[in-house]
Amino acid sequence: MDELKPGSSGEAARLPALHLDAAGNRRVDMRAVAALALPLVLNSTIQAVLSLTDTWFIGRLSVDATAALGAVYWFVILALLLFGGATMAVQTLVAQAYGGRRYRRASKALWIGLWASVATVPLFVGSIYAGPSIVGVFGLDPVIEGYAIDYWQPRLAGGPFAAALWALSAYFNGIGHTRLPLLVTTVVALANVALNEWLIFGLGLGVTGAALATTLAQVIGVALAMVLMLRLEPARYRPLATWRPQLGAIGRQLALGLPMAATASADLLASALFQVMQVRIGAVDGAATMIVMMFTSLAYMPGIGVALAGTTLVGQAIGAGDREWANVLGTRIIRLVSLGMGGLGIVMALAGSLLVPLFVNEGDANADATIALALKLLWIAAIYQFFDGLNFASSFCLRGAGDVRVPALLVMSLGFGLFIPLCYFLTFAPGQGWFGGPGAGFGAVGGWTALLAYCLCAGTALVLRWRQGAWREIRLR
Repeated sequence: MDELKPGSSGEAARLPALHLDAAGNRRVDMRAVAALALPLVLNSTIQAVLSLTDTWFIGRLSVDATAALGAVYWFVILALLLFGGATMAVQTLVAQAYGGRRYRRASKALWIGLWASVATVPLFVGSIYAGPSIVGVFGLDPVIEGYAIDYWQPRLAGGPFAAALWALSAYFNGIGHTRLPLLVTTVVALANVALNEWLIFGLGLGVTGAALATTLAQVIGVALAMVLMLRLEPARYRPLATWRPQLGAIGRQLALGLPMAATASADLLASALFQVMQVRIGAVDGAATMIVMMFTSLAYMPGIGVALAGTTLVGQAIGAGDREWANVLGTRIIRLVSLGMGGLGIVMALAGSLLVPLFVNEGDANADATIALALKLLWIAAIYQFFDGLNFASSFCLRGAGDVRVPALLVMSLGFGLFIPLCYFLTFAPGQGWFGGPGAGFGAVGGWTALLAYCLCAGTALVLRWRQGAWREIRLR
């Protein structure tokens, strides 16, 4: 459905990514989509490289250290999402305000997100102190558990800065200035590389140094993004006139942002439990899973970039008062993301034998077994990425329309009602897991098969929610 009724040149100027052909029919301007999405794709790719950087540096320490990162990585991201949830509404509100030419409202939405990030400080402090107890629940090997705690605490110390950086990036994305987050992320990535080398090996801080490097790099990113925000068209957005916190506005933003955070958090919590199950099996399964997860991020992070463009385009079209055009744009974005991710997954599986050994210390006794298992998992991951693309591309387009509660319920139901039980059964042999019971004992191969089944169901459910069109009736203030 890429063609609608004939429009006017004024309409083409008002609506995002709209091109009128010679007959006056509406067409998706893919050059405009690319101009918006390409910096987001590059930005997300750099973030994936950021994660790979940590994995590569830690991989130079030992397989145990890599397995420890795998055990807590998604739990760290989960904490960041849960506590920084209000910032997830920034892009939707900014995009709809921008589409309706209410520019001061756009900057106001950003400041609310920034105030919300400040309010997360006590939550992150509590999570730092709770780290050893949380990690201890999983019954990991003592060496792996020690490394995991070393990473957890300094990484979550940067939580408020991560939330603030998300809010600032969401603001730039919502108003279509997607090159600015790309600049900020590039600076953060370069700083992280230098800090990793210095802190891990120069100062001998090991896994703790990797976490500190990421935190300090994010502090640098927030400082740069704040300067860019204040200097960006101040006469239009009036950022210094909209900074004061308003409890009512914060409450409305929380009502929108928390279901978004719940959707992402449920997905991530399921992934975190999946990954710690693989570490529970042993260092080989845990390390191979972590390596493959980082490789798949090279596909899904660019996919997230295009999906983020979908949030902006859908939001701007709705803000401009044209929900039919929002539907056309969202449908096109969902198609692009799912096909692109599936294709990249196949490419990575084909290149696995060249790439995987780079992330394993060849002198480690488990090196060969880890490489062999990772190569098998890459092919399962290649298939699941197509459905994962359907999953979050639909979710991000629904987010742009403000449809967040039902998607959150769908993802949570499938994550904890299907994925986790199935993953537990397929991963562990009888009596091998935390709770005993029957099991197929397929190890990481079984866990990744369960992940594939979950993404198939979640992707199908969310794309059907988009096509159903309940979001057309939602009105945001």
